Amino acid sequence: MRSFTYERAASAADAAQAVAATKGAKFIAGGTNLLDLMKLEIERPTHLVDVQDLGLDEVEETEEGGLRIGTLVSNTALSAHPKIRSDYAVLTRAIQAGASGQLRNKATTGGNMLQRTRCSYFYDTNMPCNKRKPGDGCAAIRGFSRQLGVIGISDSCIATYPGDMAVAMRVLDAVVETVKPDGTQRAIPAADFHLLWGDTPHIETALEPGEIITHVRLPAPLGGQHFYSKVRDRRSYAFALVSVAAIIQDDGTGQVAFGGVAPRPWRLPEADAQLRNGAAAVVRVAFADARPTEDNKFKIPLAERTLAGILAEARG
Repeated sequence: MRSFTYERAASAADAAQAVAATKGAKFIAGGTNLLDLMKLEIERPTHLVDVQDLGLDEVEETEEGGLRIGTLVSNTALSAHPKIRSDYAVLTRAIQAGASGQLRNKATTGGNMLQRTRCSYFYDTNMPCNKRKPGDGCAAIRGFSRQLGVIGISDSCIATYPGDMAVAMRVLDAVVETVKPDGTQRAIPAADFHLLWGDTPHIETALEPGEIITHVRLPAPLGGQHFYSKVRDRRSYAFALVSVAAIIQDDGTGQVAFGGVAPRPWRLPEADAQLRNGAAAVVRVAFADARPTEDNKFKIPLAERTLAGILAEARG
């Protein structure tokens, strides 16, 4: 690990200014992803701005009937919150499907939204990777790609967004609230928060330099039955090959998002509209533009089977 300087910020605006003012600076909260990347010298921050004193660790009710989640609320606290368990059960199930109990105790809401890919070529500094070093090439495209993306990928990168919580946030139409270094605030719909790789896979979110997540806002409860199914190589402590977050209403309509298949939680309104026609119809629309490899083409029928299981359970 390389040496770096360190400070603790007293406000979100101060933290944003401190990161913007120092080239190579990074925010740190739970550190469950960043510290691993620093040990491997994939991340080499020159300065760390600790945001643990910002007081953004509460879940508040909004005037619209939803919830506003502080960026520092731990995954454990969020998944156990009574309102989350009763009205946003897909979120509780997604969080509890991820990582280990120890990691969920440290991981924060904002940090979880910013998880970086677990592509093995990104983690191997001996291999070319456009995400780690723009213009370097992508070893994964002609490499072992079983875990990697099938849709929304590009000729520069086929990595996936690895998390679970953000898939549930996407199906719930959450909104990410931020503060920029100049103190202005912004609200970014979850649909627009994670970017497709295109030619710039090193740019992963809509956040601008120095911009910090302060809250994630949920709409009023959507009702319906909530599901999160995760298929992985191990029963626990493994990232998804495919995950499905779904909210199914009594009339068979609803919304569905897929994880483990794309650079961001994958959801299309046109696919939602097919829910009453069954899993095959949803997947046919959701994955119409898929570009799987021989290694990972199994993910598309796996997504269909996973969603079919959810729809069967919803019917009772």
